[in-house]
Amino acid sequence: MRTSTRRNRDGSKVSYLQLAHNEWDPAAKTARTKVLYSFGRADQLDRPAIERLIAALTRVVGVEASATGPDRARALGVPGLEFTESRPLGGAWLLDRLWHRLGIDTLLRRLAAGTRRDPVVERVLFALVANRALAPSSKLAATSWVAHDVHVPGLNRCPTTPVTGPWTG
Repeated sequence: MRTSTRRNRDGSKVSYLQLAHNEWDPAAKTARTKVLYSFGRADQLDRPAIERLIAALTRVVGVEASATGPDRARALGVPGLEFTESRPLGGAWLLDRLWHRLGIDTLLRRLAAGTRRDPVVERVLFALVANRALAPSSKLAATSWVAHDVHVPGLNRCPTTPVTGPWTG
């Protein structure tokens, strides 16, 4: 929501409410504000009409509006499915692709093959490196980071599966 104000000739101010969205203009290399809808003068606002508009928009985007409380809207799901969690993947995925392109994964697996080490040791080492690059912390804190905060390809397990292995400490 954007409020624009103008001054009348008599010195009084009039405010207008607008639904606005910023769009990137690559030619000007700056964001431009695009007015999607003008609600008119703020002092003549039709509040029930806006509440009806909000209710209609929330139905379209798949959320259910509640009248009160901090959770004013909750996502509507598919019956029988429940959202459990979401983890960022971008940084870890990028580092994983670079790790593979440089051949570090192959080298570490080859070095570990001649020992009694679990093959997952390469993924654990990658997770430690990714942790230092993306969210620097101790080795112990890195295990929590991998278990709860980020998706590391080839290492994360289903949340209901007990976490076991050499990387859990």
